[in-house]
Amino acid sequence: MTEPTAHHFAGFDGADLVWREMGGGRAVLMLHGFFSDAQTNWIKYGHADALAARGFRVIMPDLRAHGDSAKPHDVAGYPPDVLARDGLALVERLGLTDYDLVGYSLGARTALRMMIMGARPRRTVISGMGYQGVIDATRRGDFFRRVLTQIGSFERGTPEWFAEAFLKTSGGDPKALVHILDTFVSSTDAELATLDRPVLVLCGEEDQDNGSAQQLAEALPDARYQAVPGNHMSAVAKADLGEAIAAYLAA
Repeated sequence: MTEPTAHHFAGFDGADLVWREMGGGRAVLMLHGFFSDAQTNWIKYGHADALAARGFRVIMPDLRAHGDSAKPHDVAGYPPDVLARDGLALVERLGLTDYDLVGYSLGARTALRMMIMGARPRRTVISGMGYQGVIDATRRGDFFRRVLTQIGSFERGTPEWFAEAFLKTSGGDPKALVHILDTFVSSTDAELATLDRPVLVLCGEEDQDNGSAQQLAEALPDARYQAVPGNHMSAVAKADLGEAIAAYLAA
């Protein structure tokens, strides 16, 4: 596999952000999860390859405070909905008018916020996200704030210990990432009811980290739920996730 080239674009406020892409054809914008990046979430386990093989142009930004994108430590760089605003800036930068949208976990909630703010993808895949994680976007904030501010203090095998281990693996910057927690905006049932584009809600069968994926599918006007093997962390490492995304978008 050829390593995708990094490209730069300006976030909504001019911050230097990075995206990578591979393949050619119909554009699909893929947003990764918290503590992660495009390489870890989409490239490492072959999900981007699965889409490129189906004839897609796979566009994968590193979200603000993640990967190779800017990691400002100043709180001014993190207004509410900043990730959705950056996503809309990338759509505009690339001139995307007919595209698909995919997100995992934080990226899934960001994709929904982009749609609420006016993005009009043809189809969307919301993965690793449940209803409660959308309606109450800050519900796990205390957990992540603890992980980011008390590094090295967790007992081996605890959820905090595993989260810290993933943070270290991805090379995350705690001082930047902690500000992301203050940008989360909850969505209302009324807002979700306006999202009339087709949506696949895709989630690990053992994943309840963000609440019920089935309930999220029921809250959207044109959505269906599909399970893949794994929990919130392990589902990303299995080929089933990328194959399900590719099959849905190529149908």
